[in-house]
Parts: sequence; structure tokens; C-alpha cells
Amino acid sequence: MSPDYAPVATAPTTASTPLLRPSILPTLAATLLIAVFIAAGQWQWNKAAAKESLQQQLDSLGAEQAIQLPLTPVDSETLRYRKVIAQGVYEPQFQILIDNRTYNGQAGFHVITPLRLTGSELRVLVNRGWVPALAEHRLVPPVATPGGAVEVTGTAIVPATRFFTLGADATALQSDWQRVWPNLDLARYGKAVSFPIQPVVIQLAPESGAGGFTREWPRPDNRAQANLGYALQWWAFAATTLALWLFFTFRRATRNS
Repeated sequence: MSPDYAPVATAPTTASTPLLRPSILPTLAATLLIAVFIAAGQWQWNKAAAKESLQQQLDSLGAEQAIQLPLTPVDSETLRYRKVIAQGVYEPQFQILIDNRTYNGQAGFHVITPLRLTGSELRVLVNRGWVPALAEHRLVPPVATPGGAVEVTGTAIVPATRFFTLGADATALQSDWQRVWPNLDLARYGKAVSFPIQPVVIQLAPESGAGGFTREWPRPDNRAQANLGYALQWWAFAATTLALWLFFTFRRATRNS
């Protein structure tokens, strides 16, 4: 008679789990890239949001009734994007042209002419629109300016100030007027003339006939959709970087297990 033997218990077999030990340098590089990509995407997203907010503000204020431009200096922020009306006389002897402005792919200038306000020594600069450059770009195109009293209507704009200008000093500008400028700098213009100016520029309305030229002003939300697209691209780069790091980290752990 064969002796009885108790069955021997055996442990169930399980697949070994790879031990994740990410390499330091690839992990640091991936972390840095992901952070940069996320930040770049957020920056583009914020740019789009800022443009859309400005457009909403412009649309809201533009729907209001136009106000008379004061004859005394004002705080520029109280007039930003407001529709304004002003009466006065153009002074073309102090006119400037802003270079490198394009329209439908053609190079040209914006015509900036001071308007001496009726009943005041104060002037306000009026952007009368775009004119094409001549074939010989170094030559200044002729610009006709209405004489006598005119009434202008348009939107009060506060020009950007974040640019660096290489140019003549104020004394040189007063003695030998420099007609072509790379940017519209109100502070620089104020030093170049002997009269006070309002801290805003009137962007002449398309329907205003006060000596205007081509006036298809760009919208503040121009290219906002492009900024949103760029944001999504940067975030896609971040997701791809994370996926690649996980893929190579797991593959390395599997090989070493």
C-alpha cells in the first residue's frame, strides 16, 4: 500500500513588473521642455484673450455717441477707444509720415497731421490714413491737405510706446523738420514742437471727409484665432514630450527587468 502524500502547494506564477528608474538627465530635459511648452501656450492664449477683450471694449465704446474733444489736456485713458469730434485747422508744416505701413501687401505710410483746435492753442494729431509709397521709396509722396476749418470724427487711440527710436533730437527736428518717422511716438513729437498736444491720436473715421486717405483700420482682435492655434500647438508639444518620456522610460525599465 502506497503511503499517502500531502500535495505540495505551489505559488502562482506572476509576470514580473518592470521597476521604473528614470534617467536623471532625460527626465530633467523633459521636465524643462514641458514647462516651456506649457508657458508658451499660456502666453499665446493670454494674447488672444487680451485682443478679444480690447475688441469688445472698442465695440462697446464705438456704439456710444461721439463726444466733443476737450480744448484742454485730458487723461488719455478717459478717451481711449472713444468716438470723438474735433474742429480746427490742419497744420501740414508739422505733418509726419509713419513708414513701413502696408495695405493689401503694398508698402506705404500713415499720414499724421496736427489739428489746431478751434479756440485753443492745443493740437491733436490726426491719423488721416494710408498712402502708397513711391517707386523710389526714399522719396516722400505728395500729400494734399485741406485748408481752412475742418471737422474731424474718429476714434481716440493711445499709441504704443514699447519701441526704441534712433532719430534726431528735438532741436534738430524743429530746425529741419524730419517728415518720415519709423513709429508714432507722442512723447518725441511733443518735444519736437513748440505747442501742446493732446495725449491721444484721432484715427480718422472712414466716413469722415476731412482730408482722409485709405482708412481700413485693423481690428484689435486681428489674428486672435491664430494665437489660439499657436497655444494648442505648444500644448501639443508638451503632451508629445510627456508621451515620449513615458515611452522610453518604460521601454528601458522592461529591458532591464
